[in-house]
Amino acid sequence: MTKQRNETNLHPNNIHRHGYDFEKLCTENPDLSTFVFENKYNTKTIDFANPKAVKVLNAVLLKSYYTVTDWDFPEENLCPPIPGRVDYIHHLNDLLNDSGIINNTRILDVGTGATCIYPILGHVLFNWSFLGSDIDASSLENSKAIINKNNFEASIELYHQEDETIILNKDFFKNPFSASMCNPPFYASQYEAVEANARKLKGLGIDKTARNFGGVQNELWYKGGEKAFLHNYLYQSSLFKNDCYWYTSLVSKKENIISMETSLKKLGAIEIKVIPMHQGNKITRIIAWTYLTNEERSKWIK
Repeated sequence: MTKQRNETNLHPNNIHRHGYDFEKLCTENPDLSTFVFENKYNTKTIDFANPKAVKVLNAVLLKSYYTVTDWDFPEENLCPPIPGRVDYIHHLNDLLNDSGIINNTRILDVGTGATCIYPILGHVLFNWSFLGSDIDASSLENSKAIINKNNFEASIELYHQEDETIILNKDFFKNPFSASMCNPPFYASQYEAVEANARKLKGLGIDKTARNFGGVQNELWYKGGEKAFLHNYLYQSSLFKNDCYWYTSLVSKKENIISMETSLKKLGAIEIKVIPMHQGNKITRIIAWTYLTNEERSKWIK
């Protein structure tokens, strides 16, 4: 057996739903072979607590399946797991297709980070164009380098949001968006992030003090945590009701959904959808909302 695990609960169109074919990946990209071994179940795998192994694996996936030949970022930044990021893209594509939005799709990626992962995947898979925003100038510089090295300049723009209290800048909306997407910070403080990592590693039987997947402040924590970020995000979305068809975000804590639904109804959201995402043993969800009436939505269909 060459597959790391069976991912049958990923989106049915996700090419990674059956796991990792390490034999194929190592053949195409020998650098990965250094990190691959057989576990006690005679299954090929890597040490997912090793940040170098995880980074190489995800870079190989991008090269093998998405023609991204040059993808690098500083060690302190988060390394996004490609199968999970692809899942968000596929679910968002379903949402847009169900709404009749098929052509000229323009997406806002809130918090693009240093890896530019959602714009890359969305462009390669569905030819979407993107505006990616971030408060970290150095992260955007790295994303810009990735864009240039892979010749994505015509489809992916970047915006440095200097005021960290502003999630949705009026400058974004010079042209309307088909949708926004966001992977918000989970934690309320550095202390909370470190404690959560310590519990995770203890559960895995690993004696480490650093996060095994990296992460800088704006990627991991936000004053008030995920709930505060999301409520700020949805409030600011109400200021641009006609400029984006679907606002969306990942939500890791299911208890945040109820308060978001309550607030969105007060802000005038016409429709709210909660889309479950099952990734291995991890359960998360996408929340999507729109302020557009049926008459207003009809103007978006081309």
